Amino acid sequence: MSTIVDLRSDTVTQPTPAMRAAMMAAPLGDDVFADDPSVNALQERIAQMLGFEAALFVPTGTQSNLCAILAHCQRGDEYIVGQFAHCYRWEGGGAAVLGSVQPQPLAHQSDGTLALADIESSIKPDDAHFARTRLLALENTLGGKLLPLEYVQAATDLARRKGLARHLDGARLFNAATAQAAHTGGDARAEARAIAQCFDSVSVCFSKGLGAPVGSALCGSRDFIARAHRIRKMAGGGMRQSGMLAAAASHALEHHVERLAQDHALARRLADGLAGIDGLQVEAPQTNIVFVDLTGAARDQSAGLLAHLEGQGIRATGLYRLRFVTHLDVDAAGVDRAVAAVRQYFKA
Repeated sequence: MSTIVDLRSDTVTQPTPAMRAAMMAAPLGDDVFADDPSVNALQERIAQMLGFEAALFVPTGTQSNLCAILAHCQRGDEYIVGQFAHCYRWEGGGAAVLGSVQPQPLAHQSDGTLALADIESSIKPDDAHFARTRLLALENTLGGKLLPLEYVQAATDLARRKGLARHLDGARLFNAATAQAAHTGGDARAEARAIAQCFDSVSVCFSKGLGAPVGSALCGSRDFIARAHRIRKMAGGGMRQSGMLAAAASHALEHHVERLAQDHALARRLADGLAGIDGLQVEAPQTNIVFVDLTGAARDQSAGLLAHLEGQGIRATGLYRLRFVTHLDVDAAGVDRAVAAVRQYFKA
């Protein structure tokens, strides 16, 4: 069989040869003792890049969000969050289970935002009947959608005026920044900093579009990161010679940010190739994720389509909608193979 075209997620990437070389060459220490030079260098680099005092390297984005919420909130507090935000829906209820922090989920608007009026009305009064509202958590991108900077500024300004802390799940922050730069004509790194500076804390994932094998970073003030560091230890996230993983993340920050625009272009190529197939409704991608809904007579054919694609060496997911994600291990030929396989199934 020819090479697999894996479009399930941008988490499936393999380290590039150059990244593997950087990992093997990384100077190591013991990060629990805070003396792994590669981890320290990564933490300093991402903090400076996004405009924060400090950062903490953690194994996963889930743990990064958990550390953030528990560092901002105490038992009996609550955080305002979207119904489809990862730190609410897809992370096992960790803040509630492990921190006794109550989520207050809100419905998303069609563009992925939370209505400002909904945010404000969900903030609880200072009354013993209610959990204490302490935090607004946003995600950018959300389902591949860019939250406009003007909205992010307005939502976080509202939270600040109401005395709430502000956390960003920026698992795909650099995808958001790349999309934003395409609108402004600016630089993705500068746009990432502009987004991040709206928040008190930001989580960034290295193992998605940036292509590192493992790891995320949580950024914030020194006092905040000190609290998060204690929570990381309790959650089992203190690693020893983790500099090899940090070196991969540093390599990704240096070499893989600008190339995200290629993934976005390939997602558009995929969406364009699927457009016009009877029974498919294709959502125009803003970044590297293409969602497809089956309609009409094709509504119940999701399992059959996924099985057909697997037989053609194409992998996708259909947890709640069909999803195709482009990344550094997918090229134009792979995208065209995926389009051809879908068209073959529908004989389009």
